[in-house]
Amino acid sequence: MSTVHNPLLRRHYLQAMGISVWQRRSLPDTDVPAPGGGSEPAPAVIPHSREADVWNALQDAVRGCTRCGLHATRRQTVFGVGHPRAQWMFIGEAPGADEDAQGEPFVGRAGQLLNAMLFAIGLKREDVYIANVLKCRPPGNRDPQPEETTQCEPYLIRQIELIKPRLIVALGRHAAHSLLKTDLPLARLRGQTLSYQGIPLVVTYHPAYLLRTLTDKRKAWDDLCRARRLLETATAPNLMTGRTSEASRDSVTARGPRTRVPGVPPITPPIGENA
Repeated sequence: MSTVHNPLLRRHYLQAMGISVWQRRSLPDTDVPAPGGGSEPAPAVIPHSREADVWNALQDAVRGCTRCGLHATRRQTVFGVGHPRAQWMFIGEAPGADEDAQGEPFVGRAGQLLNAMLFAIGLKREDVYIANVLKCRPPGNRDPQPEETTQCEPYLIRQIELIKPRLIVALGRHAAHSLLKTDLPLARLRGQTLSYQGIPLVVTYHPAYLLRTLTDKRKAWDDLCRARRLLETATAPNLMTGRTSEASRDSVTARGPRTRVPGVPPITPPIGENA
């Protein structure tokens, strides 16, 4: 039976989010996958050969990165996962132990909760793009250091430039501070009208925090509902699957100068139609 049409499973995901009453809108028609289901992260399908070359070069650059000391303690880099032209992009702070072992972001208990958060707003994990500010795990899951963020940030910026999301959700204060260049507390950033290079940005709690602080799950649900409303006002309702047509992609204006990563070619001219 499909996840979408299984009321018991749907109730499980909504209860995980701390939601007692929920009005269903539109939901995906396939099962919600468990994060980190295999030993290797599922590769995203890149629809254009030139774009694929750029993505591969960027992933190779991340895999071989030695810009900061984290390369000495990592098991592997954690690049990102999801649809390469997603409308929704979720950004966390750094990989944890499970992510370091599997090479995919949000695959532990926090990833299970993130899956529930996505499901609750009618999305699947493969509809969105999930990444972290840091691509390597800090020892002991400590907070990212400023120098580490500075060295790793160009990779994330390049991912954002390639994906061109319609909406960014910053998961936790470290992701929010990195993207917004502010040190305001998360409580003051939540519910505000924010943007990153012209892209609407919503700040909410990191799923790992929500696992420790169950009372704030409802606030996170409110943040996701607000994010969905922001996207609904900016796009047609039939684009709420998390994917964007090529025609609407071409209408997106430039969002500032491109970020250059050594060894990663820019995409010029812009990507055309699907191959």
